[in-house]
Amino acid sequence: MKTLSQLTFLILILAFFSCEKPVVKEMPEVNPEFQEMLEAHGDWSKWIQAKAMSFTLFHETNLTQENYFINLDSRKVRLDASDFSIGKDDNGTWVSPSRSAFGGKSIDFYHNLYFYFYSIPYVFTDPGVTVKQVENKLLNGISYKTLQATMGEGVGASPNDQYFMLLNSETGRLEYLLYTASYFGNPNPTMNALKYDDYRETNGLAFPRLLTGYTYENDSTKGIRNQVSFADVLILDELFNNSIFEKPENGVYAD
Repeated sequence: MKTLSQLTFLILILAFFSCEKPVVKEMPEVNPEFQEMLEAHGDWSKWIQAKAMSFTLFHETNLTQENYFINLDSRKVRLDASDFSIGKDDNGTWVSPSRSAFGGKSIDFYHNLYFYFYSIPYVFTDPGVTVKQVENKLLNGISYKTLQATMGEGVGASPNDQYFMLLNSETGRLEYLLYTASYFGNPNPTMNALKYDDYRETNGLAFPRLLTGYTYENDSTKGIRNQVSFADVLILDELFNNSIFEKPENGVYAD
């Protein structure tokens, strides 16, 4: 049985067999405040032009590991853990070897959850997302310059979710994300806080090494809800072979 590291190597090899000709994309138009924030995170044109991404995630609470592989334009995602694999192909989101191998609430919700949070603010350059500066928010006694991201109708799985990016006053980078999650049908979801720590540079782009989720009450972070760390981040100029996203024979489509 192949180890996760072996599988990672094989999939990366597949990436370089793409035969597509390079296409230079037009840069999206963003307002000056959002552009300033993006530039604080590096040369964000590299994100716009990139074809694929991979990284390793570690759950700090139980020391489990997941390897992620994403084609950025299609947003097809595959993740491999020790006990299960999850992917998304043209027919839906699947899990292998069985639904019970993944103990979470929703396969579809989970499959791109960490990719999305990890890739903020870059993913907010997607079509249909609007970012604007709003009134400063107070968190733990500190006033933060704040940008709000809103989704257009039909954008994302939960377009009514709220996202507030709180910026570090010295670096201009994202320090906290305040967000709601209405995916499971709660009409009045609570606000959560996610802290972005220890930025590292990859291919000219800055990504946090550590994300820590907190409960959020009265403009303060309370107890830690979860914590994940990241390593081996790659931004690629070639697509992963589409076959890695297809459901294996022992996989099942799931919600």
